[in-house]
Amino acid sequence: IKNMFLEGSIDMKISAKGRYGIASMVFLARSYDPSSPVTIISISEHLGISKIYLEQVFALLKRSKLVNSIKGSQGGYQLARHPRAISAYDILASIEISLIEKTGPASEKMDQLNHILAHEVFDVLDKSIYETLNAITLEDLLSALNREESNENLMYFI
Repeated sequence: IKNMFLEGSIDMKISAKGRYGIASMVFLARSYDPSSPVTIISISEHLGISKIYLEQVFALLKRSKLVNSIKGSQGGYQLARHPRAISAYDILASIEISLIEKTGPASEKMDQLNHILAHEVFDVLDKSIYETLNAITLEDLLSALNREESNENLMYFI
């Protein structure tokens, strides 16, 4: 176990649906204008994600009240709140079932061990994941994307 922590990183597994949800929400944040909704087709084309798959993602985001849908020829989706008021945790918790799923007992016979593991490992990990993801807003992600794009567009002359 010691080598696992020293030699490499531990990755939290986020499903494709969760990754697409965050990417789509950043795209909506980039287009944040309460008067002009963005269509699924537009998001699909810009991000290269299946329209059918995005419809499933947006159904979950809508159920969690992170996006509003506008019907009609000028319809589409828009953020339900300002990008600074939506966190990565909000998005992932609406999509990733296992992100908020409680860990079961580690041992069938040792209740004290289960209590210690839950209290000293799993609760600490859950709290850390929540605090980290809750501290990252769509506005932060959009700012980072804008910085990255401006760095790529810099031209150097010698």
